[in-house]
Amino acid sequence: MSFDDIAAILQEQFGSTIQVKTASPAVVVSADVLVNVCQFLRDDERLFFDLLACITAIDNGPQVNTMEVIYNFTSIPFEHDLMLHVTVARNQPGMPLPAVPTISHIWRTADWHEREAYDLVGISFTNHPDLRRILMPADWDGHPLRKDYQEPQRYHGIKTK
Repeated sequence: MSFDDIAAILQEQFGSTIQVKTASPAVVVSADVLVNVCQFLRDDERLFFDLLACITAIDNGPQVNTMEVIYNFTSIPFEHDLMLHVTVARNQPGMPLPAVPTISHIWRTADWHEREAYDLVGISFTNHPDLRRILMPADWDGHPLRKDYQEPQRYHGIKTK
């Protein structure tokens, strides 16, 4: 099944909530329909995306003022792939982190991928069963992959630079 076929099925099911990027074939959805779209991607017998291969989070920087969560799905038996993007507004310092609903109840692999995105980029995943740091120490300040991140000079008396 081609990307265009998959995009057409999603647009038929979800209407204008589905946007299509053609430069790098991807489907763009808002955070409020993410869970429904993901459930459909896994459960629809024409698509059967049984593998969530990766979740990536990107900080587009303070100038653009957005962040993205990018999902890569694969249907092993049908041998087709799909990239899905969710864009959220970037938070200002001192404000709550941007939030995207968890999909860990649909694909268990999302559990660790979402924790990594939370830890390094600072995107929260609502209703995640165990959203805590996975790579950085629990008391680390900030999110190291943010464009405006400033590494502290010291951590518990140890020089970091």
